[in-house]
Amino acid sequence: MSVAERRAGLSELMKLSGPAAAVSRVDDRSVQGAQGAIRIRAYTPLEAPEELSPGLLYFHGGGLIAGTIDTHDSIARALAQAGACRVVSVDYRLAPENPFPASLDDALAVVEHVRGRAADFGIDAARLGICGDSAGGTLAAVTCQTMARAGVPPLALQLLLCPILDYGRRGGSRLQFGSGYLVDQATLEHDLRHYAPAGMNPDDPRISPLRAADLSGLPRTIIHTAEFDPLRDEGEDYFNRLTPTGAAVSYTCHAGMIHLFYGLGAVIPYARVAFEQIGAQLRAELH
Repeated sequence: MSVAERRAGLSELMKLSGPAAAVSRVDDRSVQGAQGAIRIRAYTPLEAPEELSPGLLYFHGGGLIAGTIDTHDSIARALAQAGACRVVSVDYRLAPENPFPASLDDALAVVEHVRGRAADFGIDAARLGICGDSAGGTLAAVTCQTMARAGVPPLALQLLLCPILDYGRRGGSRLQFGSGYLVDQATLEHDLRHYAPAGMNPDDPRISPLRAADLSGLPRTIIHTAEFDPLRDEGEDYFNRLTPTGAAVSYTCHAGMIHLFYGLGAVIPYARVAFEQIGAQLRAELH
C-alpha cells in the first residue's frame, strides 16, 4: 500500500474507538522543536481537584508514518479520565516526509518542555509519566532510554500499550500471528522501510529498544499486550529484562485480544474493562 493509503486506513479504523470519554477541558497548543512547532493537545479530566495533578505524555500509534492527535483523540481522553491525570498528546513528525530521528527529536523536545514548564499545564513535574501505544510505544521506550543514557532523571512512569519494541524480530508471536490479526508482518515491514533511513540496521536500539544492552535508569514500567498480537512476545520480553533493574511494575497480557483492542471500543467492549485496569494502575502509581 502507499503511505497515503496506510494513513487513510488507520484513520478509518480509529473511527471504531466508540464514544469519547468526557473530559473537563481540551487545549490545543504547540511546543517549539528543532525544526519548528510541534502540535500538542492537553486534556484535563473531570476529576482533577488538585492545582497540580499527575500528568502523562502520550504518543499515538501508526507505525511512525500514520496517525495524529486527532485520530487517537479517544485514547488520550480515555487515559485522562480513567487515570484522573492530565494528558498531553503529541503530534510528532511522521515519516517518510520526516524519517528517523525526527519523531524522536520531537518526543525529547516535548518531554523537556512539559517537564520544565509542568505548572503551566497544571501538572506536578514529579508525577509526570510517559505513554505510547503500538509504534508510539517504540517512541516512548526509546525516549526513556535516551534520557537515561544522557543522565537525565527518569520520568515517574512508563506505560506501554501493545508496543513495538523489536523491528528485527521474526519468530514467536511475530510468526504465529503474522497475518490475519489486524496488524501483520507485511505492514510492520512497510512502515519500517519508510521510517528508517536506507542502510540503517533494524536492530539499532534507537529503533528497536528491546535490543539495548543497558536498561538501567529507566522509569517504573507498566506493559500491556494482547494474546493474539504479533507484538506480544516483545512486550513480555521487555518487561522480563526490566525486572532485574527494579523498573518493572506489572505486565498484563489480555486474553483473547488483538493489537489495538483498547482503541476499538465500538466493536470490542472489553476495551472499557482494560481502561479501568489501566486507570487503576495510573492512579496507584501517580497519585
